[in-house]
Amino acid sequence: MTVNTFLAIFGLGGTELIVVLAIVLLLFGATRIPQLAKGLGQGIGEFRKAARETGEENSKTNP
Repeated sequence: MTVNTFLAIFGLGGTELIVVLAIVLLLFGATRIPQLAKGLGQGIGEFRKAARETGEENSKTNP
């Protein structure tokens, strides 16, 4: 899924995206955003790892 497709799903244009990013910056502050992004990245990585392991287990039990 490309970024354009993702934004089209939510109906966001360039201006709306900038407004949302500005609000996030105001709410969390510049120092907290990298910490949030790091946590989000780790969570996504763990989810992918678990999904991959589950897929491997399913392929072993159902040949």
